[in-house]
Amino acid sequence: VQLQASGGGLVQTGGSLRLSCAASGRTFGSLAMGWFRQAPGKEREFAAAISWSGGSTLYADSVKGRFTISRDNDKNTVYLQMNNLEPEDTAVYYCASRPLHGSRRYAEYHYWGQGTQVTVSS
Repeated sequence: VQLQASGGGLVQTGGSLRLSCAASGRTFGSLAMGWFRQAPGKEREFAAAISWSGGSTLYADSVKGRFTISRDNDKNTVYLQMNNLEPEDTAVYYCASRPLHGSRRYAEYHYWGQGTQVTVSS
């Protein structure tokens, strides 16, 4: 599985961005997808995850109510809609995959995309 993240950019506080992660391969429909982020000098942290069917989602407390993860299995793509962005959301955002069900644990994901930079100015 190859993952390609896109959609990052520079936005002001309170703004919105939508990240996309396109997956190659025929197994996308059986994969859970997650978004993680890593700010400078910090460890990579969980943001959101979605199950293979889209029927189950997980969010970090820090993004709950502001971010929405979704997927389109026909397009082999997962999305992260980010609203009401804050400077603390500034990070490189990575998408990742694992079998079937989402997880908050970094080590449980098998494949990773290259990351896309999100910068929120105050």
